[in-house]
Amino acid sequence: MNNIRKIRKEIGYSLTELAESIGISVGYMSHLERGGRKNPAYHIMKKIALKLNKSIEEIFDDNEEQ
Repeated sequence: MNNIRKIRKEIGYSLTELAESIGISVGYMSHLERGGRKNPAYHIMKKIALKLNKSIEEIFDDNEEQ
């Protein structure tokens, strides 16, 4: 799993705002949040991390409890 939804909501972004701001579809972002995509491309992870002001590891750490 990942922490996209948790961090996104803490910051106050909607799913649509985050997706559009990094240039991916809302459907793809939703799929990422739900864990349907386990290994997104590095450039996508980097864009999400930069937009959420977190490290890639903070967002995509599979070892962190949900």
